[in-house]
Amino acid sequence: QGKASHHLRARPWVGMTATMQPSAMCAAGLLLVSLVGAVSLESQVTPVQKVIELMEGMLAKGKQEKHDEQVQFAAYKQFCDDTTVDKKRAIKEAEETIEVLKADIAKYTSDAAQLTKEIAGHDDDIATWKGDADAAAKVRAIDKAEYDATHKDYSESVDALERAIAVL
Repeated sequence: QGKASHHLRARPWVGMTATMQPSAMCAAGLLLVSLVGAVSLESQVTPVQKVIELMEGMLAKGKQEKHDEQVQFAAYKQFCDDTTVDKKRAIKEAEETIEVLKADIAKYTSDAAQLTKEIAGHDDDIATWKGDADAAAKVRAIDKAEYDATHKDYSESVDALERAIAVL
């Protein structure tokens, strides 16, 4: 009997007469429609609709973030591409400059070796000329000493002649 009364409470139309059931059903339907209307008037958005709205918002936000990230990545990729081109060009120019400088170094090393040989030759010439100058200076000193001795002898002879002429 407990189960039967429970079933009766859960389904109030059970046990009603056939004439009463349609009107009770209409009343229950009206009550249900009014309750649904009242609920829909109070909260026009159902929880499922709210979840769908949140998911749509998340989807839109995700799409926007993806777009922003793609734009940022494209800018970064362009920067990298530009930098790569610039760096490759700079490396190529530096390599060309290195080759030119290596050629200059080789030329200047060769020039330095040649000039070192020429300097050694000039040093030899200078040493020879200095030896010649020293020898010439010694010869002039000897010649001067001879000249001075001869001059002194001639001067004394001229002096003696002048005295002899004066005595005569």
